[in-house]
Amino acid sequence: MNKFNYLSNSNPEYIEDIYSRYLKNPDDIDQTWRYFFEGLELGYEADTELLEEIEATLGQSLHRKAVTSVDLSAEAKVADLINAYRERGHLIAQTNPIFPNQKSHPLLALDHFGLSDKDLDKTFTAGKFLGLGTASLKDIIFRLREIYCSSIGVEYTHIKDPKMRGWLVEKMESSGNKETLSSEQKRNILSRLADSEAFEKFLHTRYVAQKRFSIEGAEGLIPTLDRLFEIAGQTGATDICLGMAHRGRLNVLCNIFGKKVEHILTEFEQDYQYDEKSMGEGDVKYHMGFSSDIKTKLGHDLHLSLANNPSHLAFVYPVVEGVTRSKQRRRGEDRSKVIPIVIHGDAAFAGQGVIYETLNLSQVDAFTTGGTVNIVINNQIGFTTNPEDARSTTYATDVARMLDIPVFHVNGDDPEALSYVAKLSMEFRQTFKSDVVIEIVCYRKYGHNESDEPAFTQPLMYSLIKKHPSPHQTYANKLISESVIDDAAVEADFKDKIDALVEAQKKTREEKPAPYVSAFGSVWQKYRRPSDADLFEVIDTSFEKKRMINIAESIAEVPAGFSINPKIQRMLEARLEAIKSNEGIDWGNAENLAYATLLIEGHSVRLTGQDVERGTFSHRNAVIFDSKNGSRYTPLEKLCTQDQFVLVKNSTLSETGVLGFEYGWSLGDPNVLIIWEAQFGDFANGAQVIIDQFIASGESKWQRASGIVLMLPHGYEGQGPEHSSARLERFLQLCGRANMTVANLSTPAQLFHALRRQVKRDFRKPLIIMTPKSGLRHPEMISNLDEICGGHFKELIDDPRFSDQDASKVRKVLLCSGKIYYDLIAAQREQKNSNDVAIIRIEQLYPWPEAQIVTCLNRYTQVKEFCWVQEEPRNMGAWLFVQAFFNGGYRDLSSQLGNRPLNYYGRGTGAAPAVGSAKLHKKEQGFIIDEALS
Repeated sequence: MNKFNYLSNSNPEYIEDIYSRYLKNPDDIDQTWRYFFEGLELGYEADTELLEEIEATLGQSLHRKAVTSVDLSAEAKVADLINAYRERGHLIAQTNPIFPNQKSHPLLALDHFGLSDKDLDKTFTAGKFLGLGTASLKDIIFRLREIYCSSIGVEYTHIKDPKMRGWLVEKMESSGNKETLSSEQKRNILSRLADSEAFEKFLHTRYVAQKRFSIEGAEGLIPTLDRLFEIAGQTGATDICLGMAHRGRLNVLCNIFGKKVEHILTEFEQDYQYDEKSMGEGDVKYHMGFSSDIKTKLGHDLHLSLANNPSHLAFVYPVVEGVTRSKQRRRGEDRSKVIPIVIHGDAAFAGQGVIYETLNLSQVDAFTTGGTVNIVINNQIGFTTNPEDARSTTYATDVARMLDIPVFHVNGDDPEALSYVAKLSMEFRQTFKSDVVIEIVCYRKYGHNESDEPAFTQPLMYSLIKKHPSPHQTYANKLISESVIDDAAVEADFKDKIDALVEAQKKTREEKPAPYVSAFGSVWQKYRRPSDADLFEVIDTSFEKKRMINIAESIAEVPAGFSINPKIQRMLEARLEAIKSNEGIDWGNAENLAYATLLIEGHSVRLTGQDVERGTFSHRNAVIFDSKNGSRYTPLEKLCTQDQFVLVKNSTLSETGVLGFEYGWSLGDPNVLIIWEAQFGDFANGAQVIIDQFIASGESKWQRASGIVLMLPHGYEGQGPEHSSARLERFLQLCGRANMTVANLSTPAQLFHALRRQVKRDFRKPLIIMTPKSGLRHPEMISNLDEICGGHFKELIDDPRFSDQDASKVRKVLLCSGKIYYDLIAAQREQKNSNDVAIIRIEQLYPWPEAQIVTCLNRYTQVKEFCWVQEEPRNMGAWLFVQAFFNGGYRDLSSQLGNRPLNYYGRGTGAAPAVGSAKLHKKEQGFIIDEALS
């Protein structure tokens, strides 16, 4: 057996790299490694066979130096033991405040390394690894347990970056993985624990059985956040973007953000005058966000913002990242200035796929925020589910090991350990611009909410919790034993805090304040809530024609020496020719012109999605690649000033994570046109939580406006069930209270004006566009330059063939939306008897353009009935939404239209969006068109 197998088992590439650097320059490596290699080399002549074995393991020769009496075999065993504690010491760390951790582990036993109790008093130079110098094995083990097996367990040996590993080793081993606090610092921590506990006890007794998702059992979160903010400010941060789950949210709002207790209590009292106009539909108190400015104990100013989040707790994670990145962009992409901190539940961190998706964004250029401090509050139970049923891994945090980041497991009853880890974690984040994970191993004093009975499902755990002293009591006892404080001072401090809460409740009941509403502040100051009339205001989205041609010429040019693909070159030339000739401008051309004109006018543009650079259907080509060297060229970038940017970037294969990120960015900067494009429209299914809980309802629940745009390829071309429908019906079901715009556009000019209108308005609403597929190259889905430069967005397009006089001759009116319009007009040309059928396009389905529709349809006085035509099955698409306006439902228009009904032409009901056979699809499509025109 190789005596030095530890050199290969414990990350051989790492050791070989260090040894190679040692051979070149011994002073270039960590001191402990230098001592070790020097010790090995000193023994060369004493044991040639042993040294040859070491050389064989490393695959290179060692220096040969003087004889020494060092027992290299024994030293190697101790070095192996040290590395084992670094790697596996967390397995016996005393991190669980409720259940005792195991005291030993077979892989850390002395006999596993060829050592025994007889060696405990022997001295070893390997102690230099730990800063002990030559030390007894007993002292080495004591030091290792102090560092790696006390209240802090740390996982870091999976990190491949030697600088990160070396930094962590030096910080933890030189300090014993702890810090010495002054009596004042200890009393401050105790007072903060008292703040946290007093708040929860007051609510528990004054608002019995009201849900609040108490922090009790994890009160250590409060001093942990205090220390994170303190070090953040010390290392240059100005802003913290925080996202968190329910548990402890009210406590954090009160004791960290400084939200007035009266504003929290009035949400319990529910005795205020409700203002629907300013408060929307609202949300429960433990979902609401907040922002404030604080000063840290070291005197640094920080702006704190807490993101709103729904009950789908983990999904706020990518949203916080997007908000953070937008703020970093406004601060010159300085990752040190704006820091994201996200607080997770243990079951969600292990169980929700959005966690992986967002972690995977952390080092991707278009999405990185320079590292997130992830805090996992491990209650050791998920609602009523035990850990063995909630995950397949040892730790709830194991998914984070996919990244080269440290993971700290900390006993929630040890606030000093939490404070130290918070300091270390923030310093690591600021040094390496990388994520870090802090798992607070704690418990939940009550059930999932305060009306739940956890003893039904976890009787053993809750019998222990019932007898367990709170973190505040535990730490108070420790400080009393250290003579840092006495019983009377502890009791007096706690009583003062309760008295202040009682006084706040009295004030709340007397004054009955409405809940605090924060909206349209900071970068949103020039924006407003629109009225219903504002939604249909004609916005000037025109652009001067000569200037447009100049812009088109500019973005059609490629740099000198750039080897462009001949097909791309022809595309650029064709686009420019279409613009100059005032005809034949297709979808991709109009889209790029919209971006270009917005850039010229001072806006920025960000477009992400799985294949957006080229476009899934090769229609966009906003990013061009050199045919010889693969370098990238984005023509639109030449239009940006120093303060602007255009980013068209492919994303990871993620819907939830990426769309959540883009939604977050849209909250952080309303001046940027933010677009997420799905590879196919139905891929948006993968981000349904972001759509339902944030995009569709965020403004009404939380008074947070967003101008995000979703481009969802949609249209029936015989490709089967999975790539036909963008599920238009689902978006229409989510429409209400003028919450967003849903459009199915039929011309490139309409796209141009819709995108420009999106940022030209002085309010923001999400825009959902059903974009074409085959229409991207349809010879008739084109616009001319006059329509683009001189027009504006139209919610409805009437049939241009029928003047007011000719409209009286029309016998039938078809209403439709999107690509099927082109199928109808093509068939109409072939069927000469259908020239008295008018075809009207509803471009904007929501907000429903009622006035335009009534005016338009009343032109056709001889028509007895109207008909809706769609490609989608009857139970999908827009039919169920549209017919409710005509035939009774949302708003009955029949009386305004002479009681003429709306009939249906389309597919029957279906379980899937489309058939799998292209032949059957063609037959169905032909039947719909024939019936509509008959």
